[in-house]
Amino acid sequence: MPVSTAARATGEPVDAARYRPALTLLASLFFMWGFITVINNTLLPHLRSVFDLSYTQTTLIESVWFIAYFFASIPAAKLIERIGYQRSMVTGLVIMAVGALLMVPAARIPSYGVTLVALFIVASGITLLQVAANPYVAVVGPPETASSRLNLVQAFNSLGTTLAPLFGGYLILGRSTSGTAGAHAAALTPAQRLADAQSVQLPYIIVAVVLVVLAIVIARFNLPAMGSATQRAAKADRRGQSLWAHRNLVFGVPAIFIYLIAEIGVSNLFINFVSQPQIGNLTHEQASHYLFLLWGGMMVGRFIGSFAMRNVAAEHVLAVAAVGACAVMLIAAFATGPVAMWALISVGLFHSIMFPTIFTLGIRGLGPLTEEGSGLLIMAIAGGSLVVVQGWLADSYGLQTSFLLTAACEVYTLFYALWGARPTHALPDRAAR
Repeated sequence: MPVSTAARATGEPVDAARYRPALTLLASLFFMWGFITVINNTLLPHLRSVFDLSYTQTTLIESVWFIAYFFASIPAAKLIERIGYQRSMVTGLVIMAVGALLMVPAARIPSYGVTLVALFIVASGITLLQVAANPYVAVVGPPETASSRLNLVQAFNSLGTTLAPLFGGYLILGRSTSGTAGAHAAALTPAQRLADAQSVQLPYIIVAVVLVVLAIVIARFNLPAMGSATQRAAKADRRGQSLWAHRNLVFGVPAIFIYLIAEIGVSNLFINFVSQPQIGNLTHEQASHYLFLLWGGMMVGRFIGSFAMRNVAAEHVLAVAAVGACAVMLIAAFATGPVAMWALISVGLFHSIMFPTIFTLGIRGLGPLTEEGSGLLIMAIAGGSLVVVQGWLADSYGLQTSFLLTAACEVYTLFYALWGARPTHALPDRAAR
C-alpha cells in the first residue's frame, strides 16, 4: 500500500513546526471529504421523494458510495506509490470535482443510475485522499499520541460534517417541494419531481468549484517531504512477518467495517426518522437542522476525545463510548417523541472517537507492516455499503426497529475495545532504516 511508512516513521525526531503547515493542509482535506460525504444525508431523503424510492433503494445510493472504498483503495495505493503523495491529493480532488459536476446532468435528466455513477466517482476520489491522509497523520509524532492526533484532525472532518446539513438543508431541501412539505403532504406531480431533481445542480456546482480551487492550492503548496517515512517499506523488512499475527489488526478490520454500518445507518435515515409524526413531526428541511446537531456532537466529541486520550488509554475511552452509544440506540429504538429523537442525536457524541481510535489501535505495533495494515483498514470503510441491510430492515420491520442493528454494532465495538485491540507480536513502531 502507499504512503508507506507514513506508517513507519524512522527513529529521527519529528520537527513539529516543519509539519504543522502540512497538517493544516490535511485538515482542510478532512474538512472537505466530511462535508461532501454528509451532503448525502440531505440528498437521500430528497432523492427518495424525487424517484419515489423505498428505504432499501434509498440506502442503496449510500451503499454504492461506500463500495467505492473497496474497489478504489488498492488502485489508490498504487497510484500514490507511482506519482507521489502531493500529486495524488491533487488527482483525488480533481476526481471528486468531476463526480460533483456529473450530478448536473444526473439532475437534468433526471436519472437514478447517473446519480449512482456520479456519487461513486466522488467517493473514489475521497478514497484516494483517505488512503494517504490517515496513516500520514498517525505517524507525525509519537506513536503513543497517535489516537489523540488523529482524533484532533478528524475533528475538522466533523466540522465539515456539521456544516454540510445546513448547506444541504438550505440549497437542496429548502428549495424543493418535497423538502418543505410536511409528513402528510400529497404526492409530487411530475413537474414538481423534475423541479426538485434540478435543485441539486447549484450546490454541486459550488462544491466542484471549491474542489478545483483546493486542488490548485495543494498543487502549488510546498509540501515537506518526509523522507523514508513516505517510502514503501523494503520487502526485506516485511519478510517473515504476517499481518494475521496481529490480533489488534485482525479484529480491527471488522471493527471499522461494523462501525461504519452503525454511523452511516444513523446519519442516512436520521431525517426520515425524526420527520415521523410519532417522533419529531418535522419537515425534511427542519429535520436537517437537527442533523446539524448530530454531526456537531461528533465534532465536539473528537475534541474532547483528543484531550482525554493524552491521559487515558485509547481503548478505555473507546469502551466508554461504545457503552454510551449502545444505550442511546436502544432508547431510540423503543422510545417515542423527543426522547427518541434526542437519543438518536446524542449518538454522534459517542460515535465521534470511534473511527480514528479503532484505526490507530489497529495499526499499533505493526512496524514495517503498518502500510499494508492501514490499507486493509481503509478498505473496511466499505462496511458503510451494508447500510442497505438497515434499509431492508426498515422496509420489513419498521424504521425505528431497524436501529437495533446499530445497537448490535456497538456491542462489537465494545468487544474490540476490551479485548480485540490488545496487540500481539508487536513490532517497533519506529524501526530504523
